[in-house]
Amino acid sequence: MLQKLEELKTLYQFYLDQVTPHVKERWIALVALNVAFFLRVVLSQGWYVVCYGLGLFQLNQFLAFLTPKFDMTLQQDEENKELEAGERAEDFKPFIRRLPEFKFWYNSTRATLVALVLSLFRIVDIPVFWPILLMYFLLLFVLTMRKQIQHMIKYRYIPLDIGKKRYNSSA
Repeated sequence: MLQKLEELKTLYQFYLDQVTPHVKERWIALVALNVAFFLRVVLSQGWYVVCYGLGLFQLNQFLAFLTPKFDMTLQQDEENKELEAGERAEDFKPFIRRLPEFKFWYNSTRATLVALVLSLFRIVDIPVFWPILLMYFLLLFVLTMRKQIQHMIKYRYIPLDIGKKRYNSSA
């Protein structure tokens, strides 16, 4: 039994390793899963609490994806001390995410699959007035993203690869 479990884990890891380099395809699959779940919720008119929980989880993952791994306030203090000492080091400091892209995709995919499975059971379909959940989620989204954007502006970092130059290897 334990050997079978180890074989399943190895097979699971093998397929994860196979999908890792296919970034666009992974994200397209996640969007398709989210659309399938959204259609399930809309067409069946239920599982709003599960949908809300999934939305909060994915928002939390997205914020961790946008946030730097190291505290920017500490780096800013170090830069200020260097300026005061007159020895400004122009070192390249790459942006390192708190949550890497693959982990973001992996966690979001697992959460969406769990939400899809939960939508098969009526016991999880708690009756709520869904517009309140939607408004509360939108309010949380706007407030947290505003705070995150202010942090990005204050410490001058861009967590996305938008507009960055790509160099072709001529070797």
